[in-house]
Amino acid sequence: MKLQDPRFILKLSCVDTIGIVNAVSGFLTQNGANIIDSAQFGDRETERFFMRVSFTPIDGTIEREGLEAVFRPIAERYKMQWSIHDATARAKVLIMVSKFGHCLNDLLYRQRIGALPMDIVGVGSNHRDFEDLVASSRIPFHYLPITAATKPQQEGQLKELIAATGADLVVLARYMQVLSDDMCRHLAGRAINIHHSFLPSFKGAKPYHQAHARGVKLIGATAHFVTPDLDEGPIIEQETQRVDHAHTAEDMAAIGRDIESVVLARAVKYQIEHRVLLNGSRTVVFK
Repeated sequence: MKLQDPRFILKLSCVDTIGIVNAVSGFLTQNGANIIDSAQFGDRETERFFMRVSFTPIDGTIEREGLEAVFRPIAERYKMQWSIHDATARAKVLIMVSKFGHCLNDLLYRQRIGALPMDIVGVGSNHRDFEDLVASSRIPFHYLPITAATKPQQEGQLKELIAATGADLVVLARYMQVLSDDMCRHLAGRAINIHHSFLPSFKGAKPYHQAHARGVKLIGATAHFVTPDLDEGPIIEQETQRVDHAHTAEDMAAIGRDIESVVLARAVKYQIEHRVLLNGSRTVVFK
């Protein structure tokens, strides 16, 4: 039998116990499914089991809703957190940006060449700096100015935009605004942020200049889910690069921009391919 592209992706987590893999295998066999890829992990610390299976039913007429109906009793038996996704469906992504455009530009390019199989349904910003760039990609640009006094109203507009576009994922591509706790809860599990990672850490204005002044030897970036705890959400992806005394602050900033772009793109790819599962304050990422 010729190996086909996967049509569906099942991902699940539950308390680790005997019989889970057998139950999933039985479900797939019952539906005449050919497994294309399978990954699993049992966390000894949390005693939870995680699994991701991509598969194709031999009967091409089977729909996702029918598979969900058959799998639901199994999921209830093991008290699973689970979902079945159409592997052929493109994720709808809304990007938010402020005045640093390197991550936005990188995501637009990767989407355009097919490296990120997603539809960018819009770009929102509290500044107009990248309106022309976004328009050149024929993507709707949404100007959402914000002040301390108008923050609730602006976030209300953002919620309306997310609902109107049907966005599956919101990507904060150097969107330099702290989301309210209410907004973070509204976007739980479907918003990704990127920020620099220094050892030691520097916050506030010009972090790369602060790092240079302290003689930092390692810089990097972290992509994580957005939570009310600022920059402390479950980490999806990270990368680092060594620097030394010969690097200027401007050199470090340039290196940082490259790392931030790559790390955010990886995190978005893992998320839209349904490779990320939450494990408390951590993640399991099946690469």
